[in-house]
Amino acid sequence: MTRRGGGLPLGTLLVGGLLMLPVAAAPSDPVMSPFAAGPQAATTPKPGPATADGAFADVARRATEAHQARKFEEAEALYREGLERRPAWTEGRFGLGGALYELDRFSEARVAFRRVLVDVPESATAWTMAGLCSFRLKEYETALSEIQKGREIGLGDNPELQAIANYHIAILLIRFGRFEVAYEALREFALRDRDSPGVVEAFGLSVLRLPYLPAEAPIEKREMILMAGRAGYQLARGLRSPSTRRTFEVLVQRYPEEPNIRYAWGVFLLQEEPEAALTEFRRALRLDPGHVPAMCQIALQMIKEGRYQEALPTAELAAQTGPQNFVARNVLGRTLLELGETDRAIQELEAAAKLAPDSPQMYFHLARAYQRAGRTNEANEARVTFMKLDRAARDRTPSGEPKSPGE
Repeated sequence: MTRRGGGLPLGTLLVGGLLMLPVAAAPSDPVMSPFAAGPQAATTPKPGPATADGAFADVARRATEAHQARKFEEAEALYREGLERRPAWTEGRFGLGGALYELDRFSEARVAFRRVLVDVPESATAWTMAGLCSFRLKEYETALSEIQKGREIGLGDNPELQAIANYHIAILLIRFGRFEVAYEALREFALRDRDSPGVVEAFGLSVLRLPYLPAEAPIEKREMILMAGRAGYQLARGLRSPSTRRTFEVLVQRYPEEPNIRYAWGVFLLQEEPEAALTEFRRALRLDPGHVPAMCQIALQMIKEGRYQEALPTAELAAQTGPQNFVARNVLGRTLLELGETDRAIQELEAAAKLAPDSPQMYFHLARAYQRAGRTNEANEARVTFMKLDRAARDRTPSGEPKSPGE
């Protein structure tokens, strides 16, 4: 079954109960269908008094077998029969949601998953599946909230569903124009070397700062999106080989007037050729005077060089131009902190943390500011939050914390 709608074709997973979905295969791509072969033994009632009803046990068994055989209409009917016999059969309701999802009946599937959440409110899997249903129904704000809730609870026992969640979070963030946060989610795929076409396309949209789902992207921009995506993917992996450099050079030659490509090229150059990088950031600003990420990078480089007073006008302009950009507010806060304007620095850093509550770096710098102001309790709280988020980020990636190019 092939779905477009912004989703990514991925391998198939078994529905293994409410709290985890064991992997049926090890697909190389994230996400299309989280279901396929159907629920395993977790859907069949356990031995004991709960299975005294032989007729119910038989229905539950046949529902499992039908789902595993991908006979979803038959499975749906059997789940419903089982639920009539035993309305509290939560595993069956979850299986019903899975069958309906595979039948593209997303509204009904979401009702089933949300009913599961009444019984098991901390089921990360049910939250994620409800969010995927909302995504298919094009209720994108709801989808993002539900999928993020699932990831917050934790999908660590199910890496494939975690990949599904991360991918959809990333493309929804892109659609909402939150490119820096989306980059963090996408970087996890790059660090695991999962360069599926959908991931590359999402990277391209993020690099070019185009607020579309992959399925919504303009056809005439597709070549540029894919080229930018390949360059962005290689950059996210930390690959600075001659071939990566050549990828960027070709991209810049082909689209010299695209400010976001100039910006990405500057990010590539920044580590080893900071002066050349600053030239590219300034070129991006000439092409787009409101290019907030370029302003942030210029200010950050000045901070790195200890030129705080010189950084201040650029940092202030970035925050004024992009008041909802957490990187801009963070950069201004860090600049003010170095200049001794601690109270104002705290205001900016607190705003940055509210805009990006999942970013460890926001709390790292906020803890420093609180400590500088003598607000020890708040500094300790921010430090604890930083360590918690940092640990979660490291758990999701093989090589440490994912960072935005703008941090």
